[in-house]
Amino acid sequence: MYHLDGNDEWNHIHPEDLWVYNKLFLSRMLGYTCGPVGTTVFKPDFYIVRPSFNLLGMGRFARKEWIEKHTDNIHPAEFWCEIFEGEHISVDFYHKKAELVVIGTRDDHEPLYKWKKWQKIDKDISFPDILNNLVGNYEWINCEFIGENLIEVHFRRNPDFRYGNSVAIPVWDDKKIKNMKFIEDNDYHRKGFYIK
Repeated sequence: MYHLDGNDEWNHIHPEDLWVYNKLFLSRMLGYTCGPVGTTVFKPDFYIVRPSFNLLGMGRFARKEWIEKHTDNIHPAEFWCEIFEGEHISVDFYHKKAELVVIGTRDDHEPLYKWKKWQKIDKDISFPDILNNLVGNYEWINCEFIGENLIEVHFRRNPDFRYGNSVAIPVWDDKKIKNMKFIEDNDYHRKGFYIK
């Protein structure tokens, strides 16, 4: 099920599994260096700051931010977390087996939401142990990883590959790409995709 609507997705989640959608709780349970507004960082550095809860996706408001010590200036609905390096992989698990694995590429100078390309890859990804005791019965679970680090979970499939495509190139302006099909799919600042 694709759950293209936030209400549909929200109403599908078993109440005891809501912790998974809270990225701060998920990060803390995974042992990452992180914290809510009002906590101090362990050392001055760049951290990822993003909403704790975001059903709308697209990396809305996620950013790298230098934090010297205090976090009182970030929005109360946000949290900070250590930054991970490596490939950004999105995996659709069907009954805990990886069915779709895609890799995202973007330019380092662009905002974190602004992806350049998503492409299917052949890579074996194991279902995260932390999700083995969920209360609800979910056919599809989408997980986002940076390197080996789980950063986000959705009880739905990746909607960007619902057209049978192997590539999705997000369109942020009026750029045209020859020999590729355009799909209008407005979301946040994105106008749609070129797919193949």
